[in-house]
Amino acid sequence: MLLNRFETVMMNNPVRGLVQKHYEARKLERLGGGVRGQHVLEVGCGRGLGVEILLDQLGAARVDAFDLDPRMVELSRRRLAPRGDRVKLWQGSVTEIRADADSYDAVFDFGIIHHVPAWRDALAEIFRVLRPGGRLYAEEVLAKFILHPVWRRLLDHPRHDRFDREGFARALDAAGFRVRVSDELWGDFAWFVADKPASG
Repeated sequence: MLLNRFETVMMNNPVRGLVQKHYEARKLERLGGGVRGQHVLEVGCGRGLGVEILLDQLGAARVDAFDLDPRMVELSRRRLAPRGDRVKLWQGSVTEIRADADSYDAVFDFGIIHHVPAWRDALAEIFRVLRPGGRLYAEEVLAKFILHPVWRRLLDHPRHDRFDREGFARALDAAGFRVRVSDELWGDFAWFVADKPASG
């Protein structure tokens, strides 16, 4: 689902950018390693900061990315135009990723899947587009935060069938992933690194 006006501002401001760059991305890299030289997908790219982080900080060779909101895709296009053919952008949904199976070495989710009502379908799609041996890096918001009375008033999140850390890990396993590591903060936010098993 699309972000409301308040959350759009929250997700597209310099403070959020600093947190994503200096905390979230570094934490995912510590948990799962870098992606130097890899072909990477970011689901829900927003204004394009995550793509920059993947290229400049984590060493991706190429990044494909999409967002449900066409306004965000246009912001990303403008921001990332100097990157040329290292970046491919489109408008789309994480429950129907427009990419072939086994396309990506890694997929990054910087807090997108909790916005998706059919979030298990999103995990299945991510699994499909990852190559065997590929890795999912996910930073997610948990049910405790989503269902808190203050945040329920300010943010438009799906409220049915939300997950805690263990529930998300179980869903990853059910989708075929093997969770390598997970961590959480205050029971509100969690990080996951999970692999698609290699063939054979």
